[in-house]
Amino acid sequence: MRESLPMPRSPEGDVLTTAGRQDEYTVSVCRTERAVVDRLRAEIDGRRVAVISDHTVARLHARRLADTLSANGLEVTATSFPAGEASKSLATASELLDWLAGTALARRDIVLAVGGGVVIDTVGWVASAYMRGVPYINVPTTLLAHVDAALGGKVAVDHPTAKNLIGAFYQPKAVISNVGYLRTLDRRQLRAGLAEVIKKGVIASPELFEFIEHRHPAILGGDLVTTARLVHGATVVKCGLVSKDPYELDLRRPLNFGHTIGHAVETVTDYGPVLHGEAVAFGMACAARIAERRGLLDWRTRARLCDLLVAVGLPVMLDDLPVDLDVTAVLAALWQIRKIRDGVLRFVLPTALGETVIADDVTDDEIRTAITTDTTGYRRLRTG
Repeated sequence: MRESLPMPRSPEGDVLTTAGRQDEYTVSVCRTERAVVDRLRAEIDGRRVAVISDHTVARLHARRLADTLSANGLEVTATSFPAGEASKSLATASELLDWLAGTALARRDIVLAVGGGVVIDTVGWVASAYMRGVPYINVPTTLLAHVDAALGGKVAVDHPTAKNLIGAFYQPKAVISNVGYLRTLDRRQLRAGLAEVIKKGVIASPELFEFIEHRHPAILGGDLVTTARLVHGATVVKCGLVSKDPYELDLRRPLNFGHTIGHAVETVTDYGPVLHGEAVAFGMACAARIAERRGLLDWRTRARLCDLLVAVGLPVMLDDLPVDLDVTAVLAALWQIRKIRDGVLRFVLPTALGETVIADDVTDDEIRTAITTDTTGYRRLRTG
């Protein structure tokens, strides 16, 4: 290849350059590991594979998956790290980068992230940094990862100052979901995953919300047909929303519903005792109460949301959380989030199922009231 570029006659004037990238990938929803292996073989296409999971997922799924890929003629190496939100850190990422540097993985080989949100977020960010970016494939094993973390290319690790503070936008090569893996998940994790699907129903799909209202017992009971339909529906909604603004150039995003207070709750409780989905559920209930008190949301719709969260087994009140929460510390954490977001704290407030507004004038008093609303007050409002 030969290129000939002209040399300017004068060193004056600005030089304008452009850089653009269009990413496209397939999300496959399967019910068996055999189907996952078939899809992986097609996506890997003979390249080397580095399988990364946490210790729990390695024991349940990832080691077997790595062995199966190896038996199918692929060159596979694997590692894992301790399970839990505490591992979503720079320290873990640094250890994984050191490990990758000791493998034979080349620039076009594949990193395989097998696990829940912590694994997918951490491994995705590691893949974005290693060799300036190597391809990675997500194989989610939790419901939350199936419907949220594995989709959209937002990868990050936590920092003591704020959740997901250090990260990037880096899209996967593919997402291959096996709802059969959810049979090894405990009820609490399933409930936490449902929080993210309920969120999508509130902001964009009344039909998805109604599906959960009617079918959540089957989902929590492990019915794979119903769960596959849930995951597929949530995937369509999430991908449709993300495709409009994949790199979050517009910070006024309905997908953040429940996350403003939710992320602050996770930060002040040290990323562990409160699961992400539990924090988001609590954040959604708080945002709905703010919207109701502002006259933006009918009390019946707020009650309908809170009733579903309660029916699923998710927290809507302060006393529902698994640990004591320091409200003053939450407000302080929100100030830190405000600083990160150019001094503006944006709340996604629902106005009806499928409709939201973004408010950047929510006060500390409104937040404190929404957080501390007691069960008695909730029941009184719920019954009219």
